[in-house]
Parts: sequence; C-alpha cells; structure tokens
Amino acid sequence: MLNEINWPHDYLPGTTDNFASNEVIVKGIMAKDVFENLIDTSIWPTYYDNVADVEFDNTKGTRLAADTRFRFKTFGFPIEAEIVEFEAPTGNKPGRLAWHGWAEGDEEHRLDVIHAWLLEDLPEGRVRILTQESQKGKPAKDLFNSKPDVMNQGHQDWVKGLAATVLASKQQ
Repeated sequence: MLNEINWPHDYLPGTTDNFASNEVIVKGIMAKDVFENLIDTSIWPTYYDNVADVEFDNTKGTRLAADTRFRFKTFGFPIEAEIVEFEAPTGNKPGRLAWHGWAEGDEEHRLDVIHAWLLEDLPEGRVRILTQESQKGKPAKDLFNSKPDVMNQGHQDWVKGLAATVLASKQQ
C-alpha cells in the first residue's frame, strides 16, 4: 500500500481552487538520495527550469530544514515559503517535505499553497517520488482553467528532473 501526503484540513485536495499531483517511480535509486537532492535548493535550477532566485530568511546555506523560511520565483509568482513538514526517509518510513507558500497581494493576486513531497522506497529497488500542491486564490482558479495545464506539466518536469539527477549521480 502506498503512502499519502499529510494534508492540513484547510488544504484538503478537492476543497481548494486548484490541485496538482505528479509522480514517477524509478528503479535504481533510493528515497534517501532523492531527499538529499530535493532539500539542496542550490541544484534546483539544474533539474527544474521553473524556479529562480531562491533565498533564505532564517538560515545560512542552501539546504532546506525544519522551520526554514525561504523565497523563490516560480510560475511567474514571487513565493514566500516556510517548511511545515520535514522528515528524512528512514527504514520503512517515507521521506516527507512540505512548505506553506504564498504570494502577497490583493484578492486578485494573492496565492496560498501547500506544496508537499513524499519519497518512498518500494520493493525491487524502486523509489516513488510524489509531489502534490493544493492552492487557494484567484491565481489558483486561473491555473486550474489553464490549457495546457501548466501546473501539472511543470511539476511533472520537476519530479522527472529530480529522478534523472539522482540517477545520473549514481552512474558517476
């Protein structure tokens, strides 16, 4: 049985203005290696084209940790964010990373999201990389109605890029 994202009730998928869900299952890498590459924001732009200008508010360096405050640009939005869940994968427990993110502005421009990751080792040397984002606000409604679905396409590129980065590091 596969694990699920832990959702705060106010962001439960199906109750917000937009929801994106993306995953890959890859053989030959482990959740702990994926987690290490995911929490190192300095390499995000090398495997995900839709992120820029990552800066930290309350910590030095480029690695995410519990309670980290940071900001970045994605999908045309300047996002402020704070880590709300941070669990490295151990034994049979999946890795979990989630941040609350928001773009300030009036009602027309305010965006409020929970972006969550779940990384779990599966039988036969496989790993599952799942990312989901639940969004509120007028920009979220616009993203829900966008064609093509830029949010799901962008996040699929992110999970595939992350997987490819970890696979490439194992072949060196």
